[in-house]
Amino acid sequence: MATAATLGATLLLAACGGHGGTGNGVIADARVHDDDGLHGAVLTEPYTVGDATLTDTAGEPFDVRAELEAPLTLVFFGYSQCPDICQTVMADLASAVARLDGGRSDQVATWFVTTDPARDDPATLRAYLDRFDPSFEGLTAPLPEVVDLATSVHVPIEKGPKLPSGGYEVTHGTPILGVTPDGAVPVLWTEGTSAAKLAEDIDTILAEGIPSTDEAG
Repeated sequence: MATAATLGATLLLAACGGHGGTGNGVIADARVHDDDGLHGAVLTEPYTVGDATLTDTAGEPFDVRAELEAPLTLVFFGYSQCPDICQTVMADLASAVARLDGGRSDQVATWFVTTDPARDDPATLRAYLDRFDPSFEGLTAPLPEVVDLATSVHVPIEKGPKLPSGGYEVTHGTPILGVTPDGAVPVLWTEGTSAAKLAEDIDTILAEGIPSTDEAG
């Protein structure tokens, strides 16, 4: 029989810059499938992506739910001026996608949703993501719309400490969300999951689907 457990400290919020998050109970209280064979966490109650129309890196409207066409879409909320975590996660995602065999990279979409739209316009996002993988899509919108979308998938966002340079950090949740075409988020990974483990999980999901979280029996 499969078991479930409350996801603990590994999914607490992190702040780009390392000052720690606030309101970290949202993700920490998620319930996960404990014996699923994946490195990521399979949620016993998947999140659902909210309806939103953002702007892509070409400056065109991007209907989030309508664009979920790939068998698996990887979504990360971050910002281009993040000094640490975001860059690491995006590099790991690029490496993971590059490791996929048999054309499976074509079955995966990767979206980077900015948590700092005041500084991340479409051109800035395109230049940033091209450093990792030109196929990655960047999305922006007025901050309240980004926050609404993030809230629908339990990723808190808030403005962080002011920096000596005059800029500021953005405190946000750091999971990588695995989204299916119906808008469900049945699986997520913590930042820090290696590219090799991400690639292994993606291969498994594409070949076999999301492991069942049925606890009956």
